[in-house]
Amino acid sequence: MTNRRATAGTRRVVVTGLGAITPLGVGTGTLWEGLLAGRSGIRPLDAPEFADHPVRIAGTVPVDPAELLPRPQARRMNRAARFAVLAAHEAWQDAGFAEGGTRDSGLDPERVGVSIGTIIGGAPVLVDGDRTLRKRGMRAVPPLTAPMTVPSQAASQISLALHVTGEARTVVSACASGTEAVGQAIDRIRYGRLDVVLAGGAEAAVTPEVMAAFTAMRALSARNDEPEAASRPFAKDRDGFVNSEGAGLLVLESEEHALARGARIYCEAAGWGLSADAHHMAAPDPTGRGIAAALRRAVADAGADSRDVLHINAHATATVEGDRAEAAALSTVFGDADGTVAPPVTALKGHLGHLQGAAGGVEAVATALTLHHGIIPPTIACDDLDDAVPLDLVRGSARPLPTRGDLALSNSFGFGGHNAVLALRRR
Repeated sequence: MTNRRATAGTRRVVVTGLGAITPLGVGTGTLWEGLLAGRSGIRPLDAPEFADHPVRIAGTVPVDPAELLPRPQARRMNRAARFAVLAAHEAWQDAGFAEGGTRDSGLDPERVGVSIGTIIGGAPVLVDGDRTLRKRGMRAVPPLTAPMTVPSQAASQISLALHVTGEARTVVSACASGTEAVGQAIDRIRYGRLDVVLAGGAEAAVTPEVMAAFTAMRALSARNDEPEAASRPFAKDRDGFVNSEGAGLLVLESEEHALARGARIYCEAAGWGLSADAHHMAAPDPTGRGIAAALRRAVADAGADSRDVLHINAHATATVEGDRAEAAALSTVFGDADGTVAPPVTALKGHLGHLQGAAGGVEAVATALTLHHGIIPPTIACDDLDDAVPLDLVRGSARPLPTRGDLALSNSFGFGGHNAVLALRRR
């Protein structure tokens, strides 16, 4: 097993805190328990605004985030920002920092940053503003519509809540956004720009407009009568993804900073890789070439090789083309003589649906927990594996991590050919 560093002279980055709010509930404990138990957070959309939609299921967070925040604060945030701030507070405190933010934690706020991925951001606020304008006129449009619409509101609200002044950046790269945001944060710490970063993704795009758009693409599963089994990653009978919402954040920290304060370390944020398919505006390259490039770059950036990979958290949205392209890439990079992928693979969108820009953040949290606890959550709703998917897919029940190897990968791919892969190393 190799442990060389591809980026000599840079600082190691570790994960010291985790936070999540997902369709499985509030908190990383609820997320982890639900994943191990094989529970699904996908449920019917009963609101009247979805009544005439052919697809009426989604992965919705089972509580109103506004009820978990101070009312004046919640009123100034879009729904995605509320998710992000809740996950940030959990991750921050899980890392051992004081609830009040940098002021109460003895940190230099200029050495702390935020890096959040999202796709839609506050676009639903703009849609609501348009409805209000058309029905009641210009004077009825809320004055905070503009600042609540921008995609960067989640990052800015975390910055405000925790008094983070180093930087608050936003990454928008389709469904790879959350993973890329974590990767960008790794580099900001590696090269000494920051010591601590809250990184991940947040999304709240379960709206009539977004659901209609995905339905028009024929991208969504239409299993309204069995929502908990609607998202079927890698299954022979999969019929599309399930739209979802939530947030997942990690506290990333330079190793020396974490050790100096005696922090609990989940794992090392060892590297990441990016690529672009340059193939189609929505469909992935069926050969998986772009995905394979991102996989190789993540492994190399971690100072490792393919033999060091002991587990892969697949993107696997349960679309036919997407799942097969990812499987082809995994077979190319990690396959044995007959193409069968050796590292055990899990796909969590059966539990969660597809959280869009938040998917990478939430699944990075799950991958960090997998390394920390030494157990791989199962893939659910895949009773009959696609013959074109040569994977060792963890199904039925959780499985212990292999003893050989030390690197786990978390994959995220998006419309337009955006590919991002995160490499985490167990300690």
